[in-house]
Amino acid sequence: MDEELKNSVKTGTTILGIVCKDGVIMAGDNRLSLGGGLIIQKDYEKVYPLNDYLLFAGCGSATETQKVAKLLTAELKLKFLRSKSRPTVKQAASLLSNIQVSQSAFILGGLDENGEVSLYEITGGFLNQIKDYTASLGSGMPYVLGLLERQYKKGLSVKEGIQLAIECIKSSTQRDMASGNGIDIYSITKEGIKKEISQEILPEYKDKK
Repeated sequence: MDEELKNSVKTGTTILGIVCKDGVIMAGDNRLSLGGGLIIQKDYEKVYPLNDYLLFAGCGSATETQKVAKLLTAELKLKFLRSKSRPTVKQAASLLSNIQVSQSAFILGGLDENGEVSLYEITGGFLNQIKDYTASLGSGMPYVLGLLERQYKKGLSVKEGIQLAIECIKSSTQRDMASGNGIDIYSITKEGIKKEISQEILPEYKDKK
């Protein structure tokens, strides 16, 4: 695969994060596309744990996103060995913001040792702590932000946040050609990281009425 083709492999992407009163929700679809036109993988996980206290999601270049996740994991291990203490979520987000990328943006959520959870977005090296919700810069963002703006309210429970995330992913997959095929939803609470939803979207053919 030549360099131009590698760079055209996109996560397409609907990824999102929602801050709740008792935790954080992160969600994503499962479609991987080539240049935004050809679906090359239908079960690509865009949200996943980096370790036992951090969740990572990326949009843009799939190749770049995979490399950044591996590099961040290595940097976190080095920081732990040097300091003999676990990096905080904010420190992890800061490390992520220092990794240079040209085609990708990221969401990072996590749980600190004191039981506090937080959510960060990193776009073009700019680090922003999210206090309500984000859909990053994925192709599904326009279809998600409008729904979040109307439906999100301060003090959502994690249960309510999961249902809102489901509706957001469903909305984007109905209109965004680069998003679809499945849904993964994780929660981060003081109990840790939990995969709440893993669903496959299957085509259904019916006779027209």
